[in-house]
Amino acid sequence: MRANKLVAVLALLGILLSLAACQAAATEAPAPVEPTVEPTAAPTEPPAPELTAFERAMAGEFAGSTVTVFGKWTEAEGENFVAALAPFEEATGIDVLYEGSAEFETLITVRVEGGDAPDIAGFPQPGLMAEFVRSGAIPDHEPFFDMEQYLADYSEAWVNLATVDGQLSGVIYRGNTKSIVWYPVAAFEAAGYTAPESWDDLIALSDRIVSEQGVTPWCISMEHGGNTGWVATDWIEDVLLRTAPPEVYDQWVAHEIPFNAPEVVNAAKIVEQIFFNEDYVYGGTTGILTIWVGDTQTPMFEDPPACWFHKQAGWIPDFWPEGTAPGVDSSFFYFPPIDEAYGRPVLGAGDVFSAFNDRPETAALMQYLASPEGAQVWVERGGLISPNRRVPTDWYGTYVDTAQAEILQNATTLRFDASDMMPAEVGAGTFWAGMVDWVSGDKDIETVLAEIEANWPTE
Repeated sequence: MRANKLVAVLALLGILLSLAACQAAATEAPAPVEPTVEPTAAPTEPPAPELTAFERAMAGEFAGSTVTVFGKWTEAEGENFVAALAPFEEATGIDVLYEGSAEFETLITVRVEGGDAPDIAGFPQPGLMAEFVRSGAIPDHEPFFDMEQYLADYSEAWVNLATVDGQLSGVIYRGNTKSIVWYPVAAFEAAGYTAPESWDDLIALSDRIVSEQGVTPWCISMEHGGNTGWVATDWIEDVLLRTAPPEVYDQWVAHEIPFNAPEVVNAAKIVEQIFFNEDYVYGGTTGILTIWVGDTQTPMFEDPPACWFHKQAGWIPDFWPEGTAPGVDSSFFYFPPIDEAYGRPVLGAGDVFSAFNDRPETAALMQYLASPEGAQVWVERGGLISPNRRVPTDWYGTYVDTAQAEILQNATTLRFDASDMMPAEVGAGTFWAGMVDWVSGDKDIETVLAEIEANWPTE
């Protein structure tokens, strides 16, 4: 009996212990759950900047490829340009094939229309380049360049010349200016004269030379065979840029205003103040008509000078008497402003390079041509004036090139020779012939300009 009671007690005790364990388990706090944390991605490097076509070319990516260039430069000029391309070819392995032709203007049109356009063409006039831009043959050039650098390297005037209807379409590689006046250095300094800063100063100095030196101050002539007359057109164009907004000049060139617009008549009347003043011009109007352009400045080198001023481009020293040197026997000053509102305009000319495709090899060469290094070899050889502001002046080997470069790089407005931009029937035809009629006295300027307007070619 006592054994049975012990068994019962032990059984009850086991039940109680089991219940206690279950209760404890039920009331025990749940085990903490570790939060799920997404792994943190390792920081990524910003993408490397995309290499330019030029940088890719310098890395040898296009080695063995060919880029064709067609332009007008032949003989010495062609040789100098090929020499300027040599560093690019050597550094990149790209073969640049340059072809120059005196018939460039005709042949480039034939080639483009025939589907045989070069990769790049060197246009002697922006007007012809613009025709191809408007026909869709020349693409937008902004993607070729670092535009921040491009706009820093070239003044607004040069950028505008390479822009057509808002599209950047090339780069001006070579420039020159006609807006300079030569004078005899030694005599000028001995007389105590200084370069005039305005038109009024120029006229006052001309009068002073008449009074103090007893000679005509100006050397002017325009006899040039079948090309006679262009000297006078240069004068009118330069004065127009100094007396009217550049937009008027552009409208005149494009015949959007009459050839005999009041602004043009006014410019010619100002030119008359010098041309038709017998006290001013060596040989008078007869001398203007009969002295060959290459001999115009020769009287300046007499002792004492028989004339003191000669408005002509930087190539004129090639025709000076033997033994004379630019910067020594004759130097030049900037043809001064007339109306301050129009700043320091320059009448000039130059060559613009444009691409006909956007191949990376083509883009690389365009970038090279737009850089200082693209001009260096030719600049140092002489005969090339670069509008690029980063071309150091100490690269230029002659005074003429250095001084012209400074004028061109600092021009507030630059326009190409209007007669070169007009239809040939006008620019090299009625305009030149009209200048002869005007200077000879056969017709007054109003009649001459009205006749040119009446004979402007129609489509």
